[in-house]
Amino acid sequence: MRVIAVPGSLDHQSVDGFLDASLVGGEGKVLMDARHLRWVDPNGMVALLAAGSVIRDRGGVLPRLELPESTDVQGYLGRMGFFDAAQGIYDIEGPPARRGGSTSDVLLEITPIQANVDVHSVVDRVQARAGAILASKLGYPASAVVQFSVILSEVCQNIIEHAEAPGWVAAQAYNWARRLGRNVVVISVMDLGRGFRGSLGDEHSGRYADRWSDATALEAAFLHGLTRFPDSGRGQGIQQIRRQVRRWDGAITIRSGTARIGQVPEWDDTPPMVDGLAPFPGAQISMILPAREEA
Repeated sequence: MRVIAVPGSLDHQSVDGFLDASLVGGEGKVLMDARHLRWVDPNGMVALLAAGSVIRDRGGVLPRLELPESTDVQGYLGRMGFFDAAQGIYDIEGPPARRGGSTSDVLLEITPIQANVDVHSVVDRVQARAGAILASKLGYPASAVVQFSVILSEVCQNIIEHAEAPGWVAAQAYNWARRLGRNVVVISVMDLGRGFRGSLGDEHSGRYADRWSDATALEAAFLHGLTRFPDSGRGQGIQQIRRQVRRWDGAITIRSGTARIGQVPEWDDTPPMVDGLAPFPGAQISMILPAREEA
């Protein structure tokens, strides 16, 4: 049996290494060992689902998930809807710890995205909570609720239109007292589809010839605004998201295939481009929106 050790902290900083590790090895039974997991954010939770799905599809057998020893972590996973989303992806032995408690900081529990109706559901659910969280936690104006909903709608719509495969979205507010000295909202959107290289290839790979790769596809979309459409002005969702995140002094990174590209603010030390990652399918988007400094 192949054993994949989940790191003690699984968030936007460690998720690449975890996804790479999930691809090592061939078919057969797999144990996802999360016993020592002590901290997990939306990126980590959705990455667990994505990795488990890839392992299941490659081997034809559900991987087994060994739950965190921490009942606090188990309770948090339960509140975020992880165990419901993990049905059909993992074989989970034993009932997970169920802990109630406040969900006031949960902006959006893990939500599968498979059809347009899912996108509408996400927007409706977020609008019901976003006003209070964005105002009280981040000090954003009331108008930010609409802009935030547009961002979520765009990234979820991309799963349906470009990935042509299922995906997930989740968002949570945190107090990054030590890391940043401010509250943040962390948003994660992942799918297991064609990725940027596959989506843009028919229209743009010819002009790049031998240089066409996951990295150049990300640069084409993220930096130059190229889309899968031949005419300009269509499919500008990523550019709009990037501009809005920059206005809020936020961070956005996108992994697709073997590369990751990002718009990195001064408070973040994430490299703006990473290449040579394992060829994980689909696209993985992470956004971090910090509180306004005067707030």
